[in-house]
Amino acid sequence: MQNQREIIGIPMGDPAGIGPEITAKSLMNKEIYEMCRPLVVGDKATFAKAMEIVGADLNINVITEAKEGKYEYGTIDFIDLENINLAEFAYGEVQAQCGQASFDYIEKVVDLANKGDIKAIATTPINKESLQAAEVPYIGHTEMLEDLTNTKDPLTMFQVQGMRIFFLTRHLSIKDAIDQMTKERVQDYLNRCDEALQRLGVDERKLAVAGLNPHSGEGGLFGNEEIDEITPGIEAAQKDGIDVVGPVPADSVFFQALNGKYDAVLSLYHDQGHIAAKMTDFHRTIAITNGLPFLRTSVDHGTAFDIAGKNIASSVSMEECIKLAAQYGPRFTKETI
Repeated sequence: MQNQREIIGIPMGDPAGIGPEITAKSLMNKEIYEMCRPLVVGDKATFAKAMEIVGADLNINVITEAKEGKYEYGTIDFIDLENINLAEFAYGEVQAQCGQASFDYIEKVVDLANKGDIKAIATTPINKESLQAAEVPYIGHTEMLEDLTNTKDPLTMFQVQGMRIFFLTRHLSIKDAIDQMTKERVQDYLNRCDEALQRLGVDERKLAVAGLNPHSGEGGLFGNEEIDEITPGIEAAQKDGIDVVGPVPADSVFFQALNGKYDAVLSLYHDQGHIAAKMTDFHRTIAITNGLPFLRTSVDHGTAFDIAGKNIASSVSMEECIKLAAQYGPRFTKETI
């Protein structure tokens, strides 16, 4: 059985946030070990504090290589980077040492994944202000992964209750995001979305593109972006053989996808798709990054500094994150990259 369970790397996130707590809580769930072999990368001292806070009666097995792990329920296999000074550590605060540490954990799991020692990674929350305090030159996970794997423009997908949402743009102002909504980008992304769904095992794929303006512009009454760029991009993708419709008004397309009309929706900007997913089920909205040499899943919430260290944070999202990594990770082979 053990050989059939893939190793999933879990960087524990910003130590001052809820990442260590929700990771420890998740690994109290025996079902996780039935699905995969979890390997945590972090700082043992702060992780042990988190285990004490949540009442995790588990053993920490410190290893230096993935192959050394026991991967048995009741034991957390752990690569300890020993990079937090507890004398200066505090929960719920922006700290340079925590920003640097959270990046170090990600860098380590990416190295393990690049070498093939682990099948996928399931990431926990990091804090942008802490990264900035540490002068880490990235604003988030996606940008780190893009650089660490030499991948151009990774494709983000959310999954919640069977609904899948891709994003044409990410962390941009609305004005800058609209400038990115070109015919060529829409066409390219629809092809990439179709390929990503195929990798995830969706054999017959029907996509929809969300409209930008109210009623998708109503024939130009409320804006010309659909006429000038978005619709031509959809038509070009259709000529490529992609089964896609749209633009479908954004106030209805996500509901339709949730009820099975579409296998995925291409959201045109960050909040458009985030709001739809999180209103459906905040805790079970999981981000999947496609286009990397390996699978990456992630919780879609922050470090929650206001409740860190208090045993309040729910681990539901982290558990779902690890389970999806275990479910989809084996599909990501060199042949499908």
